[in-house]
Amino acid sequence: MSREPSIRHDGAMSSGNRIGILTSGGDAQGMNAAVRAAARTALSSGARVFAIYEGFQGMVDGGEGIRELDWDDVGSILHKGGTTIGTFRSADFRTRDGRKRAAANLVDVGIDRLVVIGGDGSLSGLNQFRAEWPDLLAELVAEGRIPAEDAAAHPSLIFAGLVGSIDNDLVGTDMTIGADSALHRIVEAMDALASTAASHQRSFVVEVMGRHCGYLALMSAIAGGCDYVLIPEHPPADGWEERMCAALRQARQAGRRDSLVVVAEGARDRAGNPITAEYVRETIERILAEDVRVTILGHVQRGGAPSAYDRWASTWLGYEAAREVLAATGAEDGPVIGFRGNRVSRVPLAQAIADTRRVPDLIASGDYDGAMAMRGGSFTEAARIFAEMVEPGRAEPGAGAKRVAIVHGGGLAPGMNAAAADAVRLGISRGLVMLGVHGGFPGLRDGELTELGWGDVEGWLVGGADLGTRRVVPNLDELYRINRQLEEHRVDALVMIGGWDGYEAARLLHSERERFPAFGLPIICVPASIDNNLPGSELAIGADTALNVITEAIDRIKMSGSAAKRAFIVETMGRYCGYLTLMGGLAGGAERVYLHEEGISLESLVEDVEWLRDSFASGRRLFLAMRNEMANDLYTTDFIARLLEQEGRGAYDVRQNILGHIQQGGCPSPFDRLLAVRLVSRALDLLVAGFASGRNESYYLGLVESKVTARPLSRMAEEMDPKFRRPSDQWWLSLRPVLKAVADA
Repeated sequence: MSREPSIRHDGAMSSGNRIGILTSGGDAQGMNAAVRAAARTALSSGARVFAIYEGFQGMVDGGEGIRELDWDDVGSILHKGGTTIGTFRSADFRTRDGRKRAAANLVDVGIDRLVVIGGDGSLSGLNQFRAEWPDLLAELVAEGRIPAEDAAAHPSLIFAGLVGSIDNDLVGTDMTIGADSALHRIVEAMDALASTAASHQRSFVVEVMGRHCGYLALMSAIAGGCDYVLIPEHPPADGWEERMCAALRQARQAGRRDSLVVVAEGARDRAGNPITAEYVRETIERILAEDVRVTILGHVQRGGAPSAYDRWASTWLGYEAAREVLAATGAEDGPVIGFRGNRVSRVPLAQAIADTRRVPDLIASGDYDGAMAMRGGSFTEAARIFAEMVEPGRAEPGAGAKRVAIVHGGGLAPGMNAAAADAVRLGISRGLVMLGVHGGFPGLRDGELTELGWGDVEGWLVGGADLGTRRVVPNLDELYRINRQLEEHRVDALVMIGGWDGYEAARLLHSERERFPAFGLPIICVPASIDNNLPGSELAIGADTALNVITEAIDRIKMSGSAAKRAFIVETMGRYCGYLTLMGGLAGGAERVYLHEEGISLESLVEDVEWLRDSFASGRRLFLAMRNEMANDLYTTDFIARLLEQEGRGAYDVRQNILGHIQQGGCPSPFDRLLAVRLVSRALDLLVAGFASGRNESYYLGLVESKVTARPLSRMAEEMDPKFRRPSDQWWLSLRPVLKAVADA
C-alpha cells in the first residue's frame, strides 16, 4: 500500500486524473477482479487510483478510509471471494450531512471520478450523490470547508456503476457480478445432496437466496435436475401443494430415488403469504409420508473463490468502467455497465434502478407475466422449459410418432451427457420417440441405436458422454451403410451434439442427400466443444467447464510457488483456437498469453525474457504465462520454459504445466448445463415445427448475444476456417487489450 498521505487539508490535489474505487452493499464473488481491473487500467492510463475502504462509509470518514493504490496493491486478489477493500451499508451516507462530508473528503484528495461496485441500493445512493454534488460543494464553500477554486476544479461527479449482486436482480443486464459463482455454490451443494438423498430415498428442500428475484432458484433447479421450484416472480396458483407432491410421486414412480425442491427465500403464494422451506417440508411429509430434510444454504452462496466467469467478466467490466470515467467530461449521466450476451452494454443508472424496483410492485399487483417479462426472455424461457421437464406428459408416443436420434461427434466435452438427457426428456414430453446412437458416427454406421426412456438418462447431469463419442468423419464408403441404418431404424431426424468432427460429419451427410435418400432428414447441430471453436456460436457446451478447471488449476499452481521466486508456463488445450488460453489468462491473472492467432516470434520472446529478468530484479516473486497447445510448432511450452530458465540466470525457477485431459473432465458447470437445455430445446422446437410443416430443413445452432440462433446447415462452411478448425469470427479476441491493461506490460 502506498504510504503517501491520503488527505490534504491545504487544498485539493490538482495534477492528473484521480479516480476512487469502492465496493458497497452485499459482497459478491468477482468484486476483487473488478477492483483489480479498474485500478490497473487507470494506472496503465497514467491516472492515480484511490481505494475507498468500507464502502461509502470510508468516503464519509475520510482519513485512512481513502488510500492510494499502486499496481501491486491489487495483486494476488483475483482468486479471492468477497472484497478486500471492504463493504458496509452506511447509515451516515443516507443523510445529507453524511454525503456533504463525503464530498469534502473527495475534494480534499482531488477525486471527482468514481467506480462503484454494488447493488441497486448502493447505485441509487450514488445517483443521489451525483445529483446533489454541485449544491454540496456550494455549501462547503460557503461554510469555508473547501476553497472556491477547489469546487470550481470539480464541478461534477463522474462515475460508472458495476452491479455486484449474487441475486442477478438488475433489470437491463444479463449477469451481475457474483451470480455465476453463487450458482456454482448452490449446484455443488445440490449435487452433494442428491447423492445422500438417493442413498436413503429421501426428499430435500433447499432454500436459496433471492428476496425479489428467482434467478438463483430457477437456474439451480434446472442445472441441478430438481423436481420443483418456487420463485417470487411467479407465485404458484392455489393447490400448488398437491401438484408439487404429484410431480414428486411421478418422479419416484419413474425410478428416481431422490427428490429436490428449491425455494427462493422471497417465495410467496398468490395471497402474499410467505412460502418457507419448513412449510414445504411439512407439506411433503403430510401428503407423501416421506422423510424430508431442509437445507438452508445461506451465506455460503456468497463465499468461496469466484468462478472463471466472475473473474474474466468482472475484469472486463472493471476495465470498461475505468475507461468510462477517465474519458467522461461530466456532461453525461453515469451509466451502469453490464452485459448483454457477451457484449458490454451501458444502461442509464436511473432507468436500471427504476426498472429493477418495478418488479416487486408488479408481483404485489398480481401482474406475474409482467414481472417475468422484466427478467428477460431467457428467464421466461427457462421457466417454461423447467415446467415442461418436471410436469411432462409421459404417455407412450402415439402411432406414427416421429423418431429422433441423438449422436455425438468430435472430442468429449463436459455437458454432452446433460444435453443428451435434456433432449430425451424434452423430446418425450413433446411426443417424440428418442433414440440414442452409441459410439458416435461409427455407431450409426453399425446400427448401434437404442430407444431411450425417461429413466434411461437418470444421473446424466454428471460429466462424460454415456452414448460415447468419436473423432471420426465418415468416409464415402461408409455413407451407404449409414443410409441403410437410418432407413432400417426409421430415423426421422438427427440431433448431433458435438464438436468440429461432428459438424463436418453432419455437413457431409447433408451434402450427400441427393445420392442417399435417408440423408434428406432434418439434421440439427448443437455445439459441444471445450475448444469453443465452432461456427455460429459464441460459446459451446463444455467450454465454461474447461475454463473453470483451468482456473482452479492455476490457483493451485500459483499456491505451489508462493514460497519461491518462480515463473510458470501453463499449456492449455484448444488446438488452433486460443479461447481457453486467453480467457484462462484473464481469469487466472496471467502476465503473458501465447496464441496461434497472434503467433510467437523470436523477437517477442527476447523482449519477454528481458522484461521478466528486470521484473524479478525489481521484486517480482511470481510470473504466469499461458500457451495454447498449437501456438507454434517450434516454440513449444518446453522451449519457452527452458529459454526463461536459461536467461533467468538463477534469479527465479521455471516450471511448466501441461494441463491435458483434465480440461475435459469433471461435472459440467451450471452455465454449461443451462446452455445445454436451451440449445436442445430449440433444436426440438425446430424439428417439431418442421414435422408439422413437412419441411426437412437442417440447422446448426448457437448462442449469439444471449439468444439461441439457428442457421441453415448448407451455409455453415461460410463461417468456418477449415485449415485451422476454428470459426472465422472469434469475438473473444477483442479482449486482448483488456489483458494487456491489467497485466504487466
